[in-house]
Amino acid sequence: MHIITFANNKGGVGKTTSALSVAHTLANTGHQVVLLDCDPQANASKTFDVPADTPHIGEVLGERIQLSQALFRVSATLQLVRAERTLAQQEKIFGTQPDYVFFLREQLATLKAVDYVIIDTPPSLAALTVASLVASEAVYIPLHPEFFGNEGMTALLDMCARLQKNFNPKLRVGGIFFTEYAPTYRRALHHQVVQQLKEDPILGPLIMQTTIRENVALPESQSMRQSIYAWAPQSNGSADYKQLTEEILSTLSRK
Repeated sequence: MHIITFANNKGGVGKTTSALSVAHTLANTGHQVVLLDCDPQANASKTFDVPADTPHIGEVLGERIQLSQALFRVSATLQLVRAERTLAQQEKIFGTQPDYVFFLREQLATLKAVDYVIIDTPPSLAALTVASLVASEAVYIPLHPEFFGNEGMTALLDMCARLQKNFNPKLRVGGIFFTEYAPTYRRALHHQVVQQLKEDPILGPLIMQTTIRENVALPESQSMRQSIYAWAPQSNGSADYKQLTEEILSTLSRK
C-alpha cells in the first residue's frame, strides 16, 4: 500500500484539487484508493454526496472508532474518510496526545486490500500534517510560481527533513509541481520564479515536469460533485492530472 500526502504550508495553491484529482485518476485506472481528508475545511469531502451521519476522521482521532470504520465507499474503487469543520478543534487536542505522530501510521496499517492512500492536509504544519507525513512514503507539494509562494514550501521541506531523521526514514519529497501555470503563459514574473527554483541546487532536482494549467472545469467539477473525468474528460484539467499521476507513479517506482 502506497501512502501519499499532498501538503503545503500555504493555502490556495491547489492542494485539495490535486489530492482529489490524483485519487480519482488512480481509482479510474482500477486501483483501490482511499482518500483521507485531514483538512478541517473539508473541501475534498464536500465534493462527494456523503450522508451527514457518516463517521469522520475526527471520531477516529478521538479513538471512538477505528479508521476502517470511517470508510465511505464512493465507487467500486474509491473510498473516502471524510472531514468536517469540528476537526480544527479536535486537531488541537490530538496534538497534545503522547505519540500522536504515529497515530495515522498505525491506523492506516490496519486497512486491507488498498493500493493507494491519498492524504489531503490542512494548510499548516500542525499535528495533522505531521501525523500524515510520518505515515507517508512521499509528499508532493503544489506551488504557485510567485515570489511569496515558496515560503510555506521551505518550511515544509525543513519539517520533512526533521521527520525523516527522527520518525520516518522512508519519507521523501516526491516532487514540487506548479499549479495555474504553463510554460506558454505570457507571465514573465512567473517564468522568472520558476527558473530561479529550477536553478536552486536543492529545490531544482525536486521540480516535476508536469504543470497544472488554469482550467475552470476543475472547480466546476467539484461544485457538481463529479470527478474531472466525468465532468470534462477532454479538458486541460483532465489531461494535466493524468500526466501528473503518471509522473507520481514514476517517482514512487524509483526507490
